[in-house]
Amino acid sequence: MKQRLYLYSRFERFWHWTQAALIILLLLSGFEIHGSLEIWGFEQAFYLHVYCGFGLIVLTAFAVFWHLTTGAWRHYWPVKEKIPQICYYYLVGIFRGEPHPFEKRPDQKLNPLQRLAYMFLKLVLFPLQFVTGVLLFLYQWWPKLGVKATFSGLAYWHLIGAYAFLLFLILHAYLATTGRPWYNHLRGMILGWEEVCV
Repeated sequence: MKQRLYLYSRFERFWHWTQAALIILLLLSGFEIHGSLEIWGFEQAFYLHVYCGFGLIVLTAFAVFWHLTTGAWRHYWPVKEKIPQICYYYLVGIFRGEPHPFEKRPDQKLNPLQRLAYMFLKLVLFPLQFVTGVLLFLYQWWPKLGVKATFSGLAYWHLIGAYAFLLFLILHAYLATTGRPWYNHLRGMILGWEEVCV
């Protein structure tokens, strides 16, 4: 039996889609700066990358404030329950049409594997990209800041983080289509309402 639940607030949806747009623009402009793509030209790609980077920092600051003041941070706190069953589901059960072993609720939107993935994103990938990106932007001030690193070494870690974001984006887009019907999760992140099995 399915039930329609309001899972995603307006701010969550705004944050999600704005963050997605900024990350996609950062990936495209960053790969152009790196020389892997050619879309806007180096100079425009550089400025786009800088503006989107600072935009993402501002958006993240608002999101952190929102998560802390609303208590929504609890959705990301790791739990151990059902991890083996969820791993089995994504490796085997999903291809056999088996039901998902996790039930979404307004107080429990993310399954244990999603929580771990988002914690990694928030505690490792975002800080890696923010710190390396800001330091690369401030390259000419490194001597005054006392930074002891090579530009290419720092750029390497920034690029590794970009590829990790690209992998996350691909997996995230794929998993968003694994609902029943296939657009259920996507519709939920657009309208806020999602059909869940009860």
